[in-house]
Amino acid sequence: MGPDFDIYLLCRLLLASFLGGLIGLEREIHGRPAGFRTHLLVSLGSCLFTITSLEIYRIFGNFSGNGPAGVDPGRVAAQVVTGIGFLGAGAIIRERASIRGLTTAACLWVAAALGVACGIGLFWLAVSVTLVALVNLLLLKEVEKRLSRDTYVLVKVWGEDRGDFISRVYQTLEGSGIERVDAKLQRDMEHGVMFLEFQVKQPKKASTADLLMRLSAIDGVKRVGID
Repeated sequence: MGPDFDIYLLCRLLLASFLGGLIGLEREIHGRPAGFRTHLLVSLGSCLFTITSLEIYRIFGNFSGNGPAGVDPGRVAAQVVTGIGFLGAGAIIRERASIRGLTTAACLWVAAALGVACGIGLFWLAVSVTLVALVNLLLLKEVEKRLSRDTYVLVKVWGEDRGDFISRVYQTLEGSGIERVDAKLQRDMEHGVMFLEFQVKQPKKASTADLLMRLSAIDGVKRVGID
C-alpha cells in the first residue's frame, strides 16, 4: 500500500470526522449530552470500520473466480447500524409524560451513516446528507415551533375513598373537554385514600391552571398534581 493510498484513506477519515462534528456541534450548542465530540467519534469510528472491512475484502477475498469470495465487506457496515442503537438508546431520556433525546439519537444514527459513506468513498453523498441534516436541525426547528400540536400532561389526584370519586374526576375532565389517554388507579384501604394518575390530552384553549382549579374543587379531593 503506497503513500498516496494512505493519504486517500486519511482524507476519508478526516472528512467523516468533520461532517459528523458539524452535526454534533448543533447538538452541543443546544446543550444535548451527546454533542460535538460524541458525533465526531461515532462518524470517525464508523468510517474506520468500513475502511477496515474493505481492506479485509481486498486482502483476503478470493478474486480468482474459482470459488466464492469468502469475505463479505457488508457485514461490518451492517453491525455498525446495529451497534449504534446502543448509543442512541442511551441518548433517549424519559421525563414523566415526555421523552427527550430522540433527535439526538437520530443524529447519532446519521453520523454513523456518514462515516460509512465516507469509508467507501461516497464523499458527495455524505456532504449532501450533512447539509440536509443541518437544514433540518437549524431551519425546520423554527417551522416546527409554529405548528399547532397536541399537549399531554400527567395528572395525579389524591382523594377520599368514595364510590363516586373516580366518576366525578372523569366527569370534570370531560366537562373541560380533556381526553384521557392512559390511567392508573391505586387504593389505600388502610387510610381510606384513592390515588388516580392519568395522562391526558389537553385542549389548546384550556390552561393547566384552569384544570388544576377544576380538579381541586371536586368534593373529597385532598391533593392534585399536574406535570
